[in-house]
Amino acid sequence: MARDPGASQAFYGAVLGWQFGSARLGEGFTVGFSDGVPVAGIGALPPTVTAPVAWTPYFAVDDADVTAARILERSGTVAVGPLAFGTGRAALASDRDGAVFGIWQGEAIPDWDMGAEAAPAWLELRTRDAFDAAIFYGEVLEWACGQSGCCEVAYVEESNRIQLRHAGRTVARLHGGTLAAAPDPHLRPHWHVHFRVPDMETAVKTATGLGGSTVPATDAVTGSGLFPHEITLRDPDGALFGIVGPAGRGRS
Repeated sequence: MARDPGASQAFYGAVLGWQFGSARLGEGFTVGFSDGVPVAGIGALPPTVTAPVAWTPYFAVDDADVTAARILERSGTVAVGPLAFGTGRAALASDRDGAVFGIWQGEAIPDWDMGAEAAPAWLELRTRDAFDAAIFYGEVLEWACGQSGCCEVAYVEESNRIQLRHAGRTVARLHGGTLAAAPDPHLRPHWHVHFRVPDMETAVKTATGLGGSTVPATDAVTGSGLFPHEITLRDPDGALFGIVGPAGRGRS
C-alpha cells in the first residue's frame, strides 16, 4: 500500500524490472509482473491512514472468518475485515507481537508463487521469539497440519531460526531478536519480503538514484547481513524490502 501508487510503480519497475497490469483485486490495485509471472500488488493507502508505507504479506486461507477467529483466540488483532475484496474476502491482522499480515480467501491469481526462480524469493518474519511466532502462525494458518499441500516447519540450528518450506523449497523464515517496544516501527516485529533480481549491483544503483537508500548492516534487525548475498533497501516512501540474486547463488 503506497501513498502514490504511480510513483511506486515507476520505482519498482525501474529497480526490479516489473511490468504492471490490472488484476481482480479491487479498484485501484495493480499487479507487478516479472517475465509474465505475478510478483506483488500495489494499491493506494487512504489519505486518512497514518500507518507507515510497508510491504504486507497475504496468506491464502480456506475460510477468512474461521482464520480471523483463530487470530483473536490466540491474542492477535484483526484490524480490518474480513470483508469483500476483489474476487474474494480479506482481512488485515497482526500477531501477538504486532507484526502485520493479511489473510485472503478466494481465487488466487494464476501462477502466483514463492521461492524457486520466482521473483518473490521468500518472506522473513523478524520477531521477538521465533518459536512463539511459529506456534501462533502454525495454529492460525494450519502449518505442518499433516494434510497434502501443507507447509513443513523446521528449526535451523546454525542460524537459530525457523524455516517454512512448501513443495520442497523455502518460502519463509522466522528470526527472533526484535524489540516490540522499539521507537522505530521498522525495528519492531514485522514481515520482510525479499525479491530476486538478475543483478544486485544494478538494482542498488538504480534504487539509490531514484531516491531509495540501502540499510546498513549495522542496523541490527532491519539491516542486511542476516543472510549472505542479501541487501536491504528502503524505497522513497520508507518501505523496506530485500533483494537477492537469482536462485542457485548463495542461499535459496
